[in-house]
Amino acid sequence: MSPLRLEIVTAEQSVFSDDVDVVVAPGIEGELGILPHHAPLLTILQPGELRIKKQGEEISMVLSGGFLEVMRNKVLILADTAERADDIDLERAEAAKRRAEEMLRTGETETDRTRAEAALRGALTRIRIAERRRRRSSGSLRE
Repeated sequence: MSPLRLEIVTAEQSVFSDDVDVVVAPGIEGELGILPHHAPLLTILQPGELRIKKQGEEISMVLSGGFLEVMRNKVLILADTAERADDIDLERAEAAKRRAEEMLRTGETETDRTRAEAALRGALTRIRIAERRRRRSSGSLRE
């Protein structure tokens, strides 16, 4: 199978650039799998887990949303933020969850609550992915 070039870029930096076998992204209408020779596509990404498969290995990342474009065996992801699962600080994610929950309880405006809900979804996604990664690296096969 010919390689699929994956580029992940945020406003701050290029996060990932390599040839891969498969990309599984959190599309706006559900998970989206991209293989080499995929039809051209442009879609919105929702916050969630991006899985990258290369030579039998899987790399997991947390995206906070963005856009995905497929063109001629290249996938370009323009992400709001992107963080490798291995780099997630679980304690920091738990603290962000607590802050978001507090803001949900005390938020005075609809804008406060909307921001708190988005922050809570992001924190919960980071926690879920970090815990899954920790279980996998400790040898457990269950999710």
